[in-house]
Amino acid sequence: MKKVTINSVAEYAGVSKKTVSRVLNNEPNVSPATREKVLKVFKELDYTPNPIARGLARNRSFIIGCLYDNPSKSYITRVQSGALEACHKHNYNLLIHPCELRGEALIENIEHLLTTSRLDGLVLTPPFSDSQELIEFLKKKSINYARVASAIEDETSISVRSNDEQGAFEITEHLIALGHSRIAFIKGHPDHSATEQRFSGYKKALAEHNIAYDAELVAEGNFSYHSGADSAKEILDIQPRPSAVFASNDYMAAAVLKLATQSKLNVPEDISIAGFDNAPIARHIWPGLTTIAQPVEEMTRQAVEQLILQISDPDVEKTQTTLEAKLIVRESTAKL
Repeated sequence: MKKVTINSVAEYAGVSKKTVSRVLNNEPNVSPATREKVLKVFKELDYTPNPIARGLARNRSFIIGCLYDNPSKSYITRVQSGALEACHKHNYNLLIHPCELRGEALIENIEHLLTTSRLDGLVLTPPFSDSQELIEFLKKKSINYARVASAIEDETSISVRSNDEQGAFEITEHLIALGHSRIAFIKGHPDHSATEQRFSGYKKALAEHNIAYDAELVAEGNFSYHSGADSAKEILDIQPRPSAVFASNDYMAAAVLKLATQSKLNVPEDISIAGFDNAPIARHIWPGLTTIAQPVEEMTRQAVEQLILQISDPDVEKTQTTLEAKLIVRESTAKL
């Protein structure tokens, strides 16, 4: 059988090669009727674009890189899901690249990645999305990038985030409304801007309800299950014991729940526990965790969508978007 090419599609659809290319790359300036006709021909002819030829023709690799350094596997899986959805829509490929923010050779690592992979752009997840050193390097090299869940206010780059401070405020206020005033808090990884935002929301809710902040009730975590377990040991030994614990993510909250149960405490009758993120573990354990649903997939999807748009048109406006974080009440919290 003769190989189906972009020229074959154009001839069969009765449109120009340029129009087929625009449809293939999901670009504007194509009427809905024409776009639908070309997409129909793609299916009828079983046309599969040649990524190498396509890249050479447009001087692109059609590959987006995604940097991560996060102990939560669930978070990274959700990031990948959102990024892949956007990449598939625009016929791009996704390269997932783990890095250490505190590594001595971070910039050399990224420079090597860009050289060997010919990436068209990078998606920066926390903590890379807040690394001024990395961002300055990418600007200097004229590399397209988009930031996910960043606290940096920068109108010169694409940014999609959720309101973590407001989410933490709401979940702390939820615990206060249940009658709790001794509310312990477990912080996240110090390199992540979300850590300070969630801590700020917690303190803001206490202040608004005239509850004195007590540093003894605050433990240092790093978003991992093990750090949550270590923090739980500290918190559960405090006298008088806190009546509620708010952990900065669901994996740390799950560790608190386990240790509380091992200590013969009933959740939520003896102690209420809340998390953040709405990771799968929040739904799969019992009692289910009260948490904040952070739209990780949607944040990443929108960031990649905007990044691909910027790659296609460097003059397009770089947007900064904040998505809503939603309180989800489950069985792990109850009245004092």
